[in-house]
Amino acid sequence: MSDTPRRFPAALFARGQEPDPRFTLANERTFLSWIGAALALIAAGVALEALGLGLTSGLRIAASMLLIAAGIATPVQAWLGWYCTELALREGRPLPAPFLVAPLALVVVAAGVLVALGVLLR
Repeated sequence: MSDTPRRFPAALFARGQEPDPRFTLANERTFLSWIGAALALIAAGVALEALGLGLTSGLRIAASMLLIAAGIATPVQAWLGWYCTELALREGRPLPAPFLVAPLALVVVAAGVLVALGVLLR
């Protein structure tokens, strides 16, 4: 039996050289920040719908669904971002750009516009 602990995903950790632990830990903190953002987006979507706030119903529901959908998509960015960054660190390549940042930002802007319209049209 090997003295090396098993790490997930094994295929990733079998590649390249072990990077400076500070970079790996920073990558993990970024992953956790994305997960926190996902929880906040889902909570905002649920709260918007649950509280109602006197907004126009259709716009409120649309904004809620956009926020919840963004919250569901955000962990995909968290995982892919963590994986690709860790791989780049291990292989000594430049760090990749985030995949879903622009689409997620657009969804949050769209939800904000829907809420603003819901306030103006009530």
